[in-house]
Amino acid sequence: MTTHQLPTTTMTALVQESYGADPDQVLRLAEVTRPAPGDGEVLVRVRAASVDRGTWHLMAGLAYPIRLVFGLRRPRFANPGRSLAGTVEAVGAGVAGFAPGDEVYGVAAGNGTFAEYAIARPDRLSAKPANLSFAEAATVPVSGSTALQAVRDHGRVRAGESVLVLGASGGVGSFAVQIARAFGAEVTGVASTAKLDAVRALGADAVLDYTREDVVDGRHRYDVVLDIAGNRPLRQLRRALTPDGRLVIVGGETGGRWLDGLDRQLRAVLLSPFVGQRLGFFVNKENAADLVALRELIEAGTVTPAVDGTVALDQVPAAIRRLVDGEVTGKLAVTIG
Repeated sequence: MTTHQLPTTTMTALVQESYGADPDQVLRLAEVTRPAPGDGEVLVRVRAASVDRGTWHLMAGLAYPIRLVFGLRRPRFANPGRSLAGTVEAVGAGVAGFAPGDEVYGVAAGNGTFAEYAIARPDRLSAKPANLSFAEAATVPVSGSTALQAVRDHGRVRAGESVLVLGASGGVGSFAVQIARAFGAEVTGVASTAKLDAVRALGADAVLDYTREDVVDGRHRYDVVLDIAGNRPLRQLRRALTPDGRLVIVGGETGGRWLDGLDRQLRAVLLSPFVGQRLGFFVNKENAADLVALRELIEAGTVTPAVDGTVALDQVPAAIRRLVDGEVTGKLAVTIG
């Protein structure tokens, strides 16, 4: 194992010992044992992490199927943080391409990025974009890769096509607008009144205010509709599609404890073979290749993280509340150390 000299065997981290919807009740700061990298693992000195909607779901353990992966009765991992940016502190046996001191960004192995150190695997780690701060870079891995896969792999967006992004002011949506534009599409972003200017600033060709009009009433039809963390019925979303258009459902927020919109995604998959439109959803598969692709877009100036602000580690519970209450535009970064 290659390593810097580590001064202590403990670190400061947020600790989550049970599931719960109130971050003040389930997250607390504590001194815990610093992790050590095993074979094929990288220890990262975390300089920044980020908060997204998935942070709340992992913290709350909702919808319940999440617990099949992250722990049935209690969380398997230290805390719900997943994205990180920082410097390589140590590498385990068999790791190539990373060395102590390298500036990196990516996704933790499991959870635990709301901490001074975190374990990552090389297949979910890449060199940090040179033109971003650690705080900016930490907002990219999960939300950026989700948007990239939605636009490129599932929406199959091509130059000249029209794309409707529902939830354009959020973490994934703010990346999706820019990536679709980078692919040469004409992009319409949907957001609330207070966030329309922010969506325009992302480069959207047009913006729609869902609080003032029915944005899927069928008057305008799009080649691709990206429904990000929405709750509109499938029949309404189909009205906004061309006869052979593609619908990509990226999550859902119906509030159900068991499915939380998954039933809508499953209905889309079941219906798709019987209609001219292509209807579906996906689960993000974070990987190093997409982090490289995102870095190239960012360093070229084509994509810029929309960072609403930064908070310290002890302010993460308040940041999660702001996010759930709809007070965040783009992403919130967490600075550590």
